[in-house]
Amino acid sequence: MTINCKGNLIDLSQPKIMGILNITPDSFFDGGKYKDEKAILEQVEKMMTEGASFIDIGAYSSRPGAKNVSEKEELGKITPIVNLLTKEFKDILISIDTFRSVVASECIEAGAALINDIYAGFQDQNILPTIAKYKVPYIMMHMRGTPQTMQQHTNYENLVRDILFYFSERVSKARELGIHDIIIDPGFGFAKTVEQNYELLKNLDLFQNMNLPILTGLSRKSMIYKVLQTDVKNALNGTTALHIYALQKGANILRVHDVKEAMECVKLHQQML
Repeated sequence: MTINCKGNLIDLSQPKIMGILNITPDSFFDGGKYKDEKAILEQVEKMMTEGASFIDIGAYSSRPGAKNVSEKEELGKITPIVNLLTKEFKDILISIDTFRSVVASECIEAGAALINDIYAGFQDQNILPTIAKYKVPYIMMHMRGTPQTMQQHTNYENLVRDILFYFSERVSKARELGIHDIIIDPGFGFAKTVEQNYELLKNLDLFQNMNLPILTGLSRKSMIYKVLQTDVKNALNGTTALHIYALQKGANILRVHDVKEAMECVKLHQQML
């Protein structure tokens, strides 16, 4: 199972780590932490040294209730960072966490390698044609509503079946446009209750039937710290436990805040195969 990133085939049969770089001031865990070039470069170098294959950059917070960010503001925050990182790190594979086609296009032109879309193409009708034009891998996530309203949309007839049907339709639409490298993200925490998140994780292996790479974003989420009756800062141990379970259930990419610990999960999981 491979994806083509900037002419290089990345083998996902051995799970990879995607390190998160939030440049939004209101991100749920590390908001406002990386606001100058020195801090950004140090964090990215740290994540790459620890084993991250991809660096995911977002300038639009998607936490529950996050405020809307204009396209101009998102572009103004994210494109300088892409330029900075591609200049500093020759072989970096940058994923852009955006649902806007203009942001995707400008970042790909600046050297980004993947697009990570929480709306799976529903919010901006031009993003799928943009992905097809540039032939970059496309991560499509499952969500209902918006980050502002998603927790009001947790009623499902059959959670897993409904999400599988959602991806079937979205993948078909992408394939029609000639998009070949597709990664699916079940969207833990997005329009799902705590109980639904665990039902989804328990059945994650069913998504392997789509024959597409699976990305999981579990890192430090409320589904962990609410069950443990703690907070986001103390959710690393719980995150590690769920990462091992996700790998056993077929996850190909772990999207994480803590790269070193996630890489240890991958290495230990590989020993059990």
